[in-house]
Amino acid sequence: MAIRFELLKESKNTEARIGRIHTPHGIIDTPTFMPVGTQATVKAMSPDELKEIGAQIILGNTYHLYIRPGHKLIESFGGLHGFMNWDRPILTDSGGFQVFSLNELRKISEEGVEFKSHLDGSKHFFTPEFVIEIEESLGADIIMAFDECIPYPCEKDYAKESMERTVRWLKRCKKAHKKNDKQALFGIVQGGIFRDLRIESAKMTVDIDLPGYAIGGLSVGEPKEVMNEVLEYTVPLLPKDKPRYLMGVGSPDSIIDGVIRGIDMFDCVLPTRVARNGTVMTSKGKLVVRNAEYARDSLPLDENCDCYACRNFSRAYIRHLIKAGEILGGRLTTIHNLRFLQNLMKNIRDAIKNDKILEFREEFFESYGYNK
Repeated sequence: MAIRFELLKESKNTEARIGRIHTPHGIIDTPTFMPVGTQATVKAMSPDELKEIGAQIILGNTYHLYIRPGHKLIESFGGLHGFMNWDRPILTDSGGFQVFSLNELRKISEEGVEFKSHLDGSKHFFTPEFVIEIEESLGADIIMAFDECIPYPCEKDYAKESMERTVRWLKRCKKAHKKNDKQALFGIVQGGIFRDLRIESAKMTVDIDLPGYAIGGLSVGEPKEVMNEVLEYTVPLLPKDKPRYLMGVGSPDSIIDGVIRGIDMFDCVLPTRVARNGTVMTSKGKLVVRNAEYARDSLPLDENCDCYACRNFSRAYIRHLIKAGEILGGRLTTIHNLRFLQNLMKNIRDAIKNDKILEFREEFFESYGYNK
C-alpha cells in the first residue's frame, strides 16, 4: 500500500489517539490539520512559509485543477509535487463537494455528473473513473473517491439514494485506481444526519477495504451537537488501524471535539478565509483585528504565538494593512491562523500523550470563550 498508519497511543477515557501516517513524501503526525491549497497553492502562503508554520500535508482540489490549468499539464510537471514545488504529502479531494455545490449547473445520473464550469459555462462530465484518472495525473499521496455531498437539511429518501450511489461509485473508483503503490484511495462515509444510513454507509464502505476512511457531509449547516452525535456512532465502525478523516472541519472547538471522538485528520478553508477578512484565532478567542479598537494597539495578534506575524508586527500595523487593502495584511493574518492551528494540533497530541485531553478541552474552551 502507498501509506501505512501507525497507532502510537489511545486515550484512556476518550476515543482520541496519536498516530503516524507514513506516505511516499514523508510522515504525518496525527491528529493533524491540513491547510487547503485549492488551486495548487494555499492562499497567500509560499511552500517555505507553510513549512515554517509546521504544515505536514496540504490539499489540492480535483475540480478546480481540472478546470484550470488541467490535470495533463500538471502531470507533465511531475504532478502536483513538482508543479507547486512541495515535497511533503498532498491529499486531493475528488471535486465532489464543488461539483454538487453548483446546484443548477449540474445533473446527476448513475453514470456520473454533468456540470458547467463556473468559469466559462463549458460542459463537462465527471464519472468515478474519470475522477480517478485526474487524481492519478495530479499524483497526490492520498486521493479521495468521487462521492455526492448532500445538503442540510435533506429528505431521508434522497439521502439514502445518494448514499447508496456513493458506495457504488466507490467500488468503481477502486476498480479504476491503478497506482495503489503510490497513492492511497480513501472512501467517504455519507448518509446525512440519519443514524441508520450512516451505519449502513460505514459498514459498506469499510467492506470495500481501503487504506483510509473519511466522514463527509458534515459541517454543512447542521448544529455542532448533531455533528458530534453522528461522529459518536459512526467513528467506532471504522477500523482502528486506518486513518480517519473528518472533511471540511476547521474551527478549534470542532477539531477538539472530533479528536475526542477518534478523528485523525481535518481540513478546512476557514482559517485562511477569515484571515483575509481580518479575523484571527488567538489563545484568548477570536479577534477581529480590522476593528477600530485595535487602531493604536501595540500588542501582537497573540502574545502566546511564535509565528512570523506575532514576532514582528503590531495589531495596529496589521489593521492598517488590511484597511488599506495591502496584500501583506492578509498574508500575515493567514500565517498566524495556520500557525495557531498547527500549534493547537501539537498541544492536542501532547494532551493525549499525557492522558489529559478532556482537561485540555476544558481549559481551551474556557480561555477561547466557548464556555461563556
